[in-house]
Order: sequence, then C-alpha cells, then structure tokens
Amino acid sequence: MPSSPNDEVAPQPAGIVERLVRDDLDRKRFLRMAGSAGAASFGAFVLAACGSSKKAGTTATSAAAPASTTTSSSANTGDLAILNYALTLEYLETEFYGKVVASGLFSGKVGSLINDFGHQEMTHVEALKGAVEKLGGTPASKPEGKFPITSATQVAELAYTVENLGASAYLGQAPHIQNPEVLASALAIHTVEARHAATLGTLVKKPVTPDGAFANPADMSTVLAAIKPFLA
Repeated sequence: MPSSPNDEVAPQPAGIVERLVRDDLDRKRFLRMAGSAGAASFGAFVLAACGSSKKAGTTATSAAAPASTTTSSSANTGDLAILNYALTLEYLETEFYGKVVASGLFSGKVGSLINDFGHQEMTHVEALKGAVEKLGGTPASKPEGKFPITSATQVAELAYTVENLGASAYLGQAPHIQNPEVLASALAIHTVEARHAATLGTLVKKPVTPDGAFANPADMSTVLAAIKPFLA
C-alpha cells in the first residue's frame, strides 16, 4: 500500500542542543571543543569554528565537527540568520557604549568599566562578521541607532536592560543552532553579556539574577520588538 503524503514528510534537522541531549558522541565532542575555547582568544576561536581557508576557493572543514554538520546548506542558512541577528544586536550595543563614553557622564573606575564593555561589544561585532563570512554569508548591515543619553543613572539602567536583553536573546537562539562550533561561540558571548548585566545590576542596585535560578530565553520577535525604539 502506498504511503500517504503525511508519512513521507522529511524529518526536520534537530538543533545542536537537542542532539547534545540524545547523542553522547556529539556531547563529548562539543565539551572537548568548548573547553578548548578558553585557551584561545574568542576572535580566533569563532573564526576557526566556522572553517578556515587553506587555499583560495577551498574551505577546510573543522576537524572537531563532522562534514554533515558544517557543510549542510540548510543548517548553514539557519545559523547564518542567527549569526546576523546576533550581529545586529552587537552593532547596537557597540554604538550605545560609544555614545555613552563620548557623553563623558562616567569617569574613574565606572568610566573605565563602561569603556571596557564597549570594546568587548566591538570585539563581538568583528568576530560575528568573520563567522558569517566564513560560513559563506554576507554580514548584516549596521543599523543606525538612537539612544537617550540624559544622565548617568538613566544610562546605567538602560545598559542594564540592554545587556539582560542581549543575554536572553542568545539563550533564546541556542536550541536552533545547528553547528556545535557556532553554539560554543554564541555561549562564549552569552556569558559575557550576562556578566555585563550582573555588574551593571550591582551598579544600579537591581537584581543580578532578575529571573532567579534559571535565566529566561527571549525569542527573536520579542527581542526585535524591544530594540525597535532604539532604531533610527
């Protein structure tokens, strides 16, 4: 008896998080690869994670991941969209911190801290752009931001909100990432965003863990709606 159309639907690719849960081999490989990230700079890691070109026109597949993980066009398309989404957020954070530093509202240790945060967000931008290019994509264009810069207190509270939103955004995309190296890179940024948020929470006397024991992920539509007021 011929199968019905519903019986022949191709299985959808599982996100790397789902594969890590059910596949011990994937999990062990990911843990080895993620652990090695601590020994190298983030920029070098995220570029190597997505493949490095040995000869013009030839892309080498990462030795840490099977070819099916890094060469699948459908997986690459999904991961590229996520990387460009993250890049858009990092563009805005970088611009925000740049304007805060230029405002001169902060000085001393706090001013130095804000400046460091801005440089770290700029490093995220460069790393994400490189990752997109290594996957064969085109980096998202830099949006034009607009941020209210009125007082030190208002800016610090806004930074706290923005950093928590960024951390939630990365967490929300983690289950959808196909490439384990891209996931490890996203988590490497996520933890920095969360540490920024916690530090700023201490500064403005707000909770360093606003969601309690478990952070809440934010989906793409929620995050994009939240940043809309900051787009020129």
